[in-house]
Amino acid sequence: MYIFPTLKATNTTFKICNGLFGNEHHKSNPANAFRHALWNVLICQKVFKETKNKQKSVFFAQKMTDLYEKVTQNEPMDEAMDLHNNAVGRICFLNNLDKNEEETINFLQKKAENAQKVVTIDEMKKLQKELVYISG
Repeated sequence: MYIFPTLKATNTTFKICNGLFGNEHHKSNPANAFRHALWNVLICQKVFKETKNKQKSVFFAQKMTDLYEKVTQNEPMDEAMDLHNNAVGRICFLNNLDKNEEETINFLQKKAENAQKVVTIDEMKKLQKELVYISG
């Protein structure tokens, strides 16, 4: 297991998001969408440094973040939003392997600025490569 890379990615994610958004990233808004995507990108990047295998990195990140969402027991729309934005982060990792942390943050900030507000899970499914939020 890749616990230390995951913890490092998690700590880095919260440090960055606290600096950029204060407490706003704890709501169901674009800042939260950014946080979930960044978290997944950073887990993938840090695990990739150890595995040198992008598929293993993505699989591990999905396994870890899906488990987190399951145990936190959010409302169904919040959970769906988090799972969706986690997946967008993993897609971003796969499509931007050459990006450093700063470039990744800038890329995801632009995606968050264009995040789509949704009211149903079906709407989320139509926006597979876009960050989504449900309030804010």
